Amino acid sequence: MASINTPAVVMAIATRSSGSSSKPSAPSKPSFLSSSTASSGKSSGGNLSLKRDMEDLDFFIGDEALQAAKGPSYSLNYPIRHGQIENWDQMERFWENSIFKYLRCEPEDHYFLLTEPPLNPPENRENTAEIMFESFNCAGLYIAVQAVLALAASWTSSKVVDRSLTGTVIDSGDGVTHVIPVAEGYVIGSAIKNIPIAGRDITSFIQTLLRERGEKDTSLKTAEQIKQQFCYVCPDIVKEFNKFDSHPDMFAKYIVETVSKSKIEVDVGYERFLAPEIFFNPEIASSDFLTPLPNTVDMVIQASPIDVRKNLYKNIVLSGGSTMFKDFGRRLQRDLKTLVNERVAQSERTSGSKSSGVTVQVISHKRQKNAVWFGGSLLAQTSEFKSYCHTKRDYEEYGPNIVRNFSLFSVP
Repeated sequence: MASINTPAVVMAIATRSSGSSSKPSAPSKPSFLSSSTASSGKSSGGNLSLKRDMEDLDFFIGDEALQAAKGPSYSLNYPIRHGQIENWDQMERFWENSIFKYLRCEPEDHYFLLTEPPLNPPENRENTAEIMFESFNCAGLYIAVQAVLALAASWTSSKVVDRSLTGTVIDSGDGVTHVIPVAEGYVIGSAIKNIPIAGRDITSFIQTLLRERGEKDTSLKTAEQIKQQFCYVCPDIVKEFNKFDSHPDMFAKYIVETVSKSKIEVDVGYERFLAPEIFFNPEIASSDFLTPLPNTVDMVIQASPIDVRKNLYKNIVLSGGSTMFKDFGRRLQRDLKTLVNERVAQSERTSGSKSSGVTVQVISHKRQKNAVWFGGSLLAQTSEFKSYCHTKRDYEEYGPNIVRNFSLFSVP
């Protein structure tokens, strides 16, 4: 079996700049992640680097791309933007490097699992199949929807009693937040909503607060570190302000070490709770989007078929790095339950009859940061995985459109 040692790969590629020696600007944090697993039919050795001339390929991917882009010779590119592949040539080169340099496997001996975002155009699936089967000659391919894999990853939580592929997935990364309802493994596409608030917005908000009060270091990297080390979700924003005002020890300091090895102190205050609060009170940071996350989740479930709504409420699964703030799930569950209870009470007053109520449960678990990758690894390790894949022979017989549909994997 061939596998990636770390569950997340920086989705960036550095290519040699043409006719320019100017230094490109590298972001303080990679914006896009790619997760994949290769399941082996048989192991194959051989001099892979010589076979594919890997030493002669004049580009870097992942962390090596970020390092190369700091110099004057390479420019940094992102093949994927907002979850969609924009540059297929660069994407193919990224996969090539991943397979032959990092996985060090022969694709013709392996079945591959790739993931896709919600509402991915079928043409993208076909392009992916053409690259995997024609360029890499892989033995088999399965393209899984990320939300379904995130549901599978949630089975590691002690809160999950029944292993179900019905639930609402809140997937929040660096660039966008998706709220995705899934019924029996099938995404309810008509009800999906995207929220223009994610990790990057929280980082930018922290940076703005640092600048407004004149901190000595207001770089994006410093804001990012403050977000990761100090931020949390509070139950009541007014009470939290009062708590900080009456307890100075709630304030913290972040130490920045400069290139010259000198140290800069940055005060960390209200942004500890104020930055993640934009999920629940977005008007704090923007006048363009004003709908709180709990309201969006409620709207998504209400837009889904009535017979699955109760199960969507009781299995709300968190996925992605921007859901990792302390007490994020607890606050979301409380606010959403308040909305649901108000609707139930209104219904009881209107109908005059007593309701059985609706259970609202948000699932947090230790795998949620890389939930999609972990769910994919669970699927790829099952004995049935190959039977779900389309093979090279299938592709040659039916063409690229065969990958528009895949069999749904069963719940073990």
